[in-house]
Order: sequence, then C-alpha cells, then structure tokens
Amino acid sequence: MNTTPSSAPPFTARERALVLHGGGSAGNAWEIGVVAGLLAGGLDVTEADLIVGTSAGSTAAAQITSAPPAELLAAILSATPRQPAGPAGPGGGRGPVGPTANYMEITSRIIAAAADAADMRRKMGAAALKTDAAADGSWPARWRATVAARLPSQRWPQRPVRITAVNAETGEPVVFDCHSGVDLADAVAASTSNGFGVPPYGIGGSWYIDGGYRRNENADLATGYERVLVLSPFSGRSRHPRAWGMDLATQVGELRAGGSRVETIFPDGASLTAFGTDMMDLSTRPPAARAGYEQGRGLAGDLIKFWC
Repeated sequence: MNTTPSSAPPFTARERALVLHGGGSAGNAWEIGVVAGLLAGGLDVTEADLIVGTSAGSTAAAQITSAPPAELLAAILSATPRQPAGPAGPGGGRGPVGPTANYMEITSRIIAAAADAADMRRKMGAAALKTDAAADGSWPARWRATVAARLPSQRWPQRPVRITAVNAETGEPVVFDCHSGVDLADAVAASTSNGFGVPPYGIGGSWYIDGGYRRNENADLATGYERVLVLSPFSGRSRHPRAWGMDLATQVGELRAGGSRVETIFPDGASLTAFGTDMMDLSTRPPAARAGYEQGRGLAGDLIKFWC
C-alpha cells in the first residue's frame, strides 16, 4: 500500500492549495460555512489544485469536492441533531466507543513526556492502542459506516486531495491520496480517529490515528504551490513545544521561505461564540456553519485578489 505523496505522479498545476485543519463537529461545520460564504462572495476555493485535509478537515475536504458547498451548508442548517450516548467524533457526528472526558489530560501528559514530535507520535499511538475502546472488535466497521454516511461520494475526487494520518504502531506520518490504494472513507476514518474518544482505525492490517499528530494543520504538504489558503478552526494554536515545529506559524514560515504566498482564515468573534466550550457538541454545528458563512462572505472580496 502506498501512503506517501511522493509516490503520486506530478500534478499538472501547482498554483493554488487549500488546507483544512481539524476542529471537531463545530470546526467541520465552520469550514463548510466559510467555503460556502466565500463562494457566495464570488470566490470558489473548491477549485484548488490541491486540497489537504486533517481530522475534521479531512471530512470537509471529501465533502466540498463531491457536493456543492451551498448544499452542504443547507444540510447543516436544516439538521436537528440530538446528542446520543457515546463520545463525540470529529467531522460532524458522534464516535462509536470510548470516553472523551479525560482526552485532554491523557494527551497533555503524553506531550509533556515526549522528547520530540516523533517520540510524541510513537507514545500517542502506543497509548491509543492500549485503550479499552481499541479492543472493541465491532467499532471499526461502525466508525467506517459513520464516516461514510457523512460523505456525499465514496469515490476519491478527481482533483488532488491529501488526507493525513499517523501509523499508531510505528508513529510514522502517513498521507493518503487516490494513489494509495485506500478507500476514501477509510482514509477519512483514519484521519478522524483521535486515538482515545475514537480509537485507532485499522486499514490493511495497520492501525492509524488522527492526522493532527503529524503536524497541526499539515500546511507543509502544500509546499511548492504558489498560493496557499489555510482554514484553522483553532486559530493556528498548538499544544506542542514551539521547538517541535508543529504550529501553523512555523509551517507558514516554511511555505513562504519556499516562495509560496500564504493567507490564513481564523474564526472571528462570532464564530468563536458559536463554537461554545465543546467543539464536539453537535448543537454547535448550525451556529458555527452560519457564522463561518458570514465570515467567508465578508472575506471573499479581499481574498479574490490573493487567490486569482
């Protein structure tokens, strides 16, 4: 199975790249709203020559490349979600098994004990594989069904899309694309498995956890593109030591040093209010999408000059 972007044939165009970061249910809805708002303002970023998706952003990447953003937005706004039992899952729904209340505590402890980013990935994967939830043999099929139900199409889009994950057993970063021999739903399921609330996800005998453990936004995967637009529901923040280079500012610096022009979109005040205190809460999706739409529509005029 091929999981590195270097294995793919060179793209015919390397002008514009769109990067979508994670952010749970609220972050996914906000990204859909922003993209729909930009389109309403005259800017179609779904026509990017490359789209990079991480965690909830991988769901958004698969969604906006297979359905009109306006339809995706309308579906969020018209939904009347309930909060069923079970943990929250990134990308617009609930996860099948596993506690989430101590997720931040567990992962913060692992980060603090790690020597560097590679060590953190190995430790994160090892801890995720030891959870009780990871031993539930029925959950991978249920998680795949949950993820697949969110995707308008089960086929990889025609335009290049890269979806990030980390091998839970080795700690090695992985990038899935249409040349990897992995189904789109499986790639998204892997990228949205944070390892604890949503346990590691198995593909072909290997287990994977959230692509955000590779790097937060993974904007570096757009290296070589002339213009890069990054949507970050967490406003580029990182819980990792700055020296590890996981943060968005470091990635943007690298891109600009390589000749790329980079713009970022962070949630504005209205969007942050819509997120509330729990970005996994399904009830945040309609207000987050609505706030994202208004923000995107307001930004479109200025970003047209950058994108086009």
